[in-house]
Amino acid sequence: MPSRRYVRGWGALSVGIGAVLVTTAAQPPAAPERGLARTSTAVVEVDGCPPGGGMCAVPRRTVALSGGHDLAGTPFMLDDRATGPVRLVLRTPGQLADVTVTDARGRRVAGTPGPDGTHWTSAAALPAGGRYTARLVVEDPGADSGPYGPGGGSEPYRRIARMQFRTPAAPAGERLTVAFGPENGRTYGVGQPVTAELSQPVPESDPDARRRVERALHVRSSPRVEGAWHWVDSVTLHYRPRTYWPARATVHVRGGLDGVRVRAGVQGGPSRPLAFTTGDRVEAVTDVAALHMTVYRDGRAIRTIPVTTGKPGFRTRGGTKVVLGKEPLVRMRGDSIGIPKGSRDFYDLKVRWATRVTWSGEYLHAAPWSVDAQGSENVSHGCTGMSTEDAAWLFRTVREGDVVRVVNGYGKPMAPFGNGFGDWNLSWSEWLRGSALAGHAGTEPAEPAGGALRPAL
Repeated sequence: MPSRRYVRGWGALSVGIGAVLVTTAAQPPAAPERGLARTSTAVVEVDGCPPGGGMCAVPRRTVALSGGHDLAGTPFMLDDRATGPVRLVLRTPGQLADVTVTDARGRRVAGTPGPDGTHWTSAAALPAGGRYTARLVVEDPGADSGPYGPGGGSEPYRRIARMQFRTPAAPAGERLTVAFGPENGRTYGVGQPVTAELSQPVPESDPDARRRVERALHVRSSPRVEGAWHWVDSVTLHYRPRTYWPARATVHVRGGLDGVRVRAGVQGGPSRPLAFTTGDRVEAVTDVAALHMTVYRDGRAIRTIPVTTGKPGFRTRGGTKVVLGKEPLVRMRGDSIGIPKGSRDFYDLKVRWATRVTWSGEYLHAAPWSVDAQGSENVSHGCTGMSTEDAAWLFRTVREGDVVRVVNGYGKPMAPFGNGFGDWNLSWSEWLRGSALAGHAGTEPAEPAGGALRPAL
């Protein structure tokens, strides 16, 4: 005969341990508000088991909610306004020797045991609309195991049971979701930032909500880099490394907002993950004073090109820019940048091999009309002009996300945001000041504790 006998209640809502209380760990508000937790408990009771354990007959399965309402069926649902982490609390004598909670895909939910062994709390709020299974091992130190149940052996009696529960779906109007950029599955240059567009604004006046959002946006790269998010405005965040991405890296981005209570009345929703790779480290460096551009691949100069940049009144922006796109043929008009038609500076041209670096219309492009000035004089209206042959070569060489730097110039610096990706024009200390986690412990959330109270059986 075995020295230990386990009582297994494997029904969809069976617990052979007397009673387990399931509640949310969030504190209820003083008055109920939509989307917030109220005092919410669900007691799972199993009848048919004798006191102290022993083999159970087929139990009746009842979920008793506070307020006297009973729900029959499986699985049971937490209070439809409950938020925050989920807590499992033992309501009978004994201790929880082990708790394992898994989601519908079999992934383990991290959690923390109580110091007295009477409860377990999930490490974070559980996503809305999810189904979960909890495996519970209860140890009764006052009842010894034996061949026929308690009282006949020398080891604590243990009972095993399984229960299921689900979390409510959040109302669509109250869900905060995020859309990541750039496009999934493509290869970009090493200067490409990650963008996150929120479906609802999170104002600067609510730093706690911003921290909750930022902690839920995860970026991982291989090789690993140091990086951080920066709040551009109330609905937009950018992520960049301290320096550029490594060449030929893989970047994975995912959102963990689903189920997170962002603020009163707003709960996080699901987001689509993102993965992209980086190519070679390609940088095009334009020396305005020297009137040439040198293109580097992985630190090695591969071509030097005579160029012309912005003339007085139309100086080319200085600093670091990122390639936004490429257009083999684009029509450029002076009135698009405020030059009135009929003015001496007005132009209307079809331009070949145009590489865009700002949304307002700054390009690196073919300028056959200014070949005589290229390498000797700055005569453009702000773009970087070169021969058709050189422009076609550059067009084939660079990709979105590659770095374009303008040095030794006379123009205003490229703005960090609003006209392309000028993110690299902020120093690392300036960048970190745009993070809601600045001054808090770390820029990444700590890894949650495991779900086991003691080593599983």
